[in-house]
This record gives sequence, structure tokens and C-alpha cells, in this order.
Amino acid sequence: MNITHIEHIGIAVHALNQAIPYYESLLGLSCYAIEEVAEQKVRTAFFQLGQTKIELLESTDPDGPIGKFLEKKGEGVHHIAFAVEGGLQLALDQAAEQGIQLIDKAPRKGAEGLNIAFLHPKSTHGVLTELCCK
Repeated sequence: MNITHIEHIGIAVHALNQAIPYYESLLGLSCYAIEEVAEQKVRTAFFQLGQTKIELLESTDPDGPIGKFLEKKGEGVHHIAFAVEGGLQLALDQAAEQGIQLIDKAPRKGAEGLNIAFLHPKSTHGVLTELCCK
């Protein structure tokens, strides 16, 4: 697997309109995009910090993955995403060969037009891991 950098850190929040001002006012970051990913039942807001992004995640459905996360754990870090070169399916196949439990057996579309796939935190030392590829 060829990881190039941390693509983004996903942070679950109850409301984008309440969380965005913290990142803009106190931290001095600028929200450059807000996007809904209907398939994942989430609205996202992005901030660029060097080569890495912060992705705020607001649930659009309490039964969606972010809604369930917020209900169980509250606001906070949801996942870390790594940029992968050389093909996302190849990276998933390599992870599976090493005994990593896959949430996604094949890439799917995510925010910002990226192809994404998740690795189960039970196999990644408690960290929900997302792999991303353009």
C-alpha cells in the first residue's frame, strides 16, 4: 500500500453551523466547501491545513453512520483518512490479505469526488481508517 499523506481527519459534530465558527474564528481556518453526501447521510465542511484537511461531519439522518456515532460517543474524532496512490482496490486487497477487516470491499464515491473505502476499527487498533484515492 502506497500512502502519500494524511488526506483528512473526520470530526463528527452535531451542527456544522455551530462548529464552523470555532475553526474559523479561533483557529483562523477557512471553510472552503460544504457538501452533502446523500449516500452516506452526511453533510461535510472542509478546511485546508497544509496538505491535510479537516472534515466536519454532520448527520442528515439519525440512523446514518454519523448519527449513530454521535448518539453513542458524542462529538469528536470519527476517522483518519490516508491518501493512497496506485489504486484503491489494490490497497483494499493488500489490507484483506493481511487480515484487516474491511467495511468496504470495493471503493465507493465520497466527498470531493474521491474514491473511498473504510477499514474496520476492530482491525486497526480502534481507529476507523479511511483510504482515499482520486
